[in-house]
Amino acid sequence: MATKTRIVRIGNSRGIRIPKILLDQAQLPDDVELHAEPGRLVVQGTRRPRTGWAEAARAMSAAGDDGMLDDPTATRFDREEWEWR
Repeated sequence: MATKTRIVRIGNSRGIRIPKILLDQAQLPDDVELHAEPGRLVVQGTRRPRTGWAEAARAMSAAGDDGMLDDPTATRFDREEWEWR
């Protein structure tokens, strides 16, 4: 759905009012990122790169797929000098 709106003055800044129906359709979170492209402003939900990692780790653990890929490699420091407290 496309709709027209006006850029309004808000103090020293400017803003736009976004109709609720557009917000609902876009399913945007409360925090958004803005960036400019020639002739447009793009509004998008903030990226959360680690979203879902905890659930994925639990699923891997439950499936027994959370082991180390490589064998641990202890250094001389690890073997001779490191102290666990």
